[in-house]
Amino acid sequence: MKISINIDLTSEEKKQLAAILQCQDDTKLEKALTAFGTAALREYVDMFLGQRVFLRGTDIREYRLLLLIRYGFQNVVPDEQRISDLFQTTPAQSKSLINSVLAKYQYELKAAIDDVMVQAIKNAKYDKESDFFEITNVSSSTVDRLNRILARINGNLTRVVKKAGTVSTFRVKPSSYDELRKYFNVS
Repeated sequence: MKISINIDLTSEEKKQLAAILQCQDDTKLEKALTAFGTAALREYVDMFLGQRVFLRGTDIREYRLLLLIRYGFQNVVPDEQRISDLFQTTPAQSKSLINSVLAKYQYELKAAIDDVMVQAIKNAKYDKESDFFEITNVSSSTVDRLNRILARINGNLTRVVKKAGTVSTFRVKPSSYDELRKYFNVS
């Protein structure tokens, strides 16, 4: 069903939304708001039809994030900072919300979860000096999931750890990296 909606925004609201949604121009902002609007409308339709009726605020927030992942982020799990920007939460609260959603909706989000981990592995760069692969710009939730997979493969493997002195760079030993590569069939 095609639905068209108009919303009046001041130039200041447009500017704030563009910053929050990381859009450089009005066209990109309109496209982003359309995707997020689809998530919001889906939430209402599910409620009206009695398909998703929640009593706890936490359940509503988790379902809302599920829909945002599906529609607003095109089935990509966002990082904690992105969630903090949208939900007005601290990074710790955002990490908890992401982990709850990934656990509760793990089967519905399996492809999205796997895609994020595969991208992390593909984007890892080998540092000869330290003999580590470095993974940058991934969420700590993704790193937690990679470590759970390593534990499942072989509990003796070295875990993915944060690189000292960095904000979002993580290190993984070549042996663990190779096992993750095999697990996800990344060449």
